[in-house]
Amino acid sequence: MLTDAPHRHLDQRSEPRRRRRRALVPLTMAAALALTPLAAQAQPPAATPAADASFPAECPWMDTTLSAEERAQVLLDHSSLEQTMRWIVEQPAAAPDRTTWPGDVVYPEQLPCTPDIMFANGAQGLDAPGATALPVAIAEAAAFSPALSQAKGALVADETFRSGRNVLLGPGVAGGRTPLSGRTSEYYGEDPVLSGVLAAANIHGLEDSNPERPVVANLKHYVANEQELDRESSSSNMDERTMQQIYGLGFEIATREGDPGSIMCSYNQINGVYACENDILTDIVKEAWDYEGFIMSDFGSVHSTAPSLNAGLDMELNRPIWFTPDRLHAALDAGEITEDQIEAAAFRVVTVFIEAGLFDHPLPENPSTDLVTEDSRALAREMAEQGSVLLTNDGTLPLADTALDVAVIGPTASNTPTDGVSARSVCSSWMPFGGGRPSVPCDEPVAPLDAITERVQAAGGTVTFDAGTDHEQAAQVAAAADVAIVFGYYQMGEFSDLTDLRLDNDGDALIEAVADAAASTVVVTQTGSAVEMPWVDDVDAVLHVWYAGLEMGNAITHLLWGDVNPSGNLPMTFPVSLDDVPTSAPEQYPGVVDTDGIRQVEYSEGLQVGYRWYQAQGIDPLFAFGHGLSYTTFDYSHIRVTPRQVQSGHEVRVHFRLTNTGDVAGEEVAQVYLTLPDEAGEPFQRLVAFERVHLEPGEHENVVIELTRDDLESRHLLQYFDGGAWVTPAGEFGVHVGSASDALAPPVSFTVR
Repeated sequence: MLTDAPHRHLDQRSEPRRRRRRALVPLTMAAALALTPLAAQAQPPAATPAADASFPAECPWMDTTLSAEERAQVLLDHSSLEQTMRWIVEQPAAAPDRTTWPGDVVYPEQLPCTPDIMFANGAQGLDAPGATALPVAIAEAAAFSPALSQAKGALVADETFRSGRNVLLGPGVAGGRTPLSGRTSEYYGEDPVLSGVLAAANIHGLEDSNPERPVVANLKHYVANEQELDRESSSSNMDERTMQQIYGLGFEIATREGDPGSIMCSYNQINGVYACENDILTDIVKEAWDYEGFIMSDFGSVHSTAPSLNAGLDMELNRPIWFTPDRLHAALDAGEITEDQIEAAAFRVVTVFIEAGLFDHPLPENPSTDLVTEDSRALAREMAEQGSVLLTNDGTLPLADTALDVAVIGPTASNTPTDGVSARSVCSSWMPFGGGRPSVPCDEPVAPLDAITERVQAAGGTVTFDAGTDHEQAAQVAAAADVAIVFGYYQMGEFSDLTDLRLDNDGDALIEAVADAAASTVVVTQTGSAVEMPWVDDVDAVLHVWYAGLEMGNAITHLLWGDVNPSGNLPMTFPVSLDDVPTSAPEQYPGVVDTDGIRQVEYSEGLQVGYRWYQAQGIDPLFAFGHGLSYTTFDYSHIRVTPRQVQSGHEVRVHFRLTNTGDVAGEEVAQVYLTLPDEAGEPFQRLVAFERVHLEPGEHENVVIELTRDDLESRHLLQYFDGGAWVTPAGEFGVHVGSASDALAPPVSFTVR
């Protein structure tokens, strides 16, 4: 066993904040074209203070010749204790002129030259009037494209600032423990490496794309926030190895490689201690990861004053409740906290805001509510196209560009509501407020029915629509067509978990009725998580599009007719049934409520989450992690690893030849998995790398995927957690390359000495 030295912790007051980010990944062509025009459409930002320190004499913290740390210290040196306290609660920090809050909470007015700050939700895109409804995060993950995630972040940052907001609550990372989790669509799936890499790329886009329109990202929700049911009164109970390797690793990668300005602690307890007063905030996030941004709570997830501050919480989100001046003074008087701790938390917050540019680039005086552009639509469409997954296809797809008679069936195909359900219902995840709404604005998406009709009529064909409320009538419509395209859906979102993985509104029976009657049946599924498909063998093709955003109709049409070759891959396993998932016992999910009213949720499956579970248990899923078909075929050959023997921590290179053996151009997501030596005790493979490769018909590329020293360190690719440290086992590692976790070439190996 090779034990690797823990990371050295540096006091954030002694050295400038280090930028640990990787070099930015290249943007996709559509994304690159999209970003420049957006900047030109925004109002001009306020001028940056000049380098000759021409700032108001009463505001020495506006001297831009000083570092962010120096400016923050000058500001706090000029602040009273109560003015310093303002920085550790969102609303007093964000509104410098306001002095009173509910509950008789009073602060002195903040010092001058401090910015107005506005927070916004944003894990799935900006939740603000006029924003572009992008596909949800799980669809983003299905693209397996850091470049696309970065482009999304850049677009969202631009819209966020122009809308009058400059702190975005997103991206989100979770472990993907159960497909029933109500917020699955907000996250990147069940693999921590995929989640962490994409979240880091998204953070790059949010924070680095335009310094004159600064936005601070907020990585959420740390940690083990894996269900909505009793999320504020449940305890996620697990061993340290599971915590580090499955639930913490995605956050660690996103933090080390993306360096977000802030991280959000979650509602739940971890092993009996609430996340926002848990020592993991300091012991892991701040010390082991050397994180120097600030940690904020979720809305209402703070339960104490001194324990939370002592654990490492720097900011209470929303209005002051636990970090009020009265409660902080009481804790000071009791000797439970010190003034230095309050100042250290405020220093982290102020330093991030100054370094990001919030002090030097005020929000626009007239925020925009007209944010959607042709370029933002193009990115939304590209994301939907790359994130949709072709699950099955017997050759029916792509549809012929001829005069077809097409039946379009299902309420979510149309913008006209049927019993309250329409395309808008599946544009994004669903929020229960005000009778229900998408979690991002999406009042008029491009409906699949409209886009399909335009395409079919242009070729001389006809389209007949049926909402599917009467299955017999829908079957008759399908029987009269050359092909039936039937839409199945379920709605999900924050505040409640799914109770099953079946389609809403008797969708399974509708699909069965159509399949029995139609000459050809294509199913388009619109969900935010996995879905059971008891009818899968009775239909000709299944295209899973998740919640595909504003441009859903155009993207779906392009994919069905082959204008775009499907290239999405599942970032989560689809089980045959709920009986197969790793959390099928009640004590695992939903957990058992104890005598104190806390739902105790036992993570007894340990490391066996997602595809790891199915491999270790020998269970065949409906569709495996990484699965995704194309209109062409790819072949993997000449697989090798260099060097064959390596010292711990040295880079490893995986070589293979990828050939497009079909007759159309396409993109393949090549995936690399490892098996560790027996010492690690992991009877499954783990994803360690992936790469999208575009190939023309008959073309091949000799692909080299490097597991660099940085990768090995920040992603722990060859390591497991044991005895309080990450360790690299000595011995033989198996390397598996292919198109999905269950479609891999015979392994090759290398040895760690």
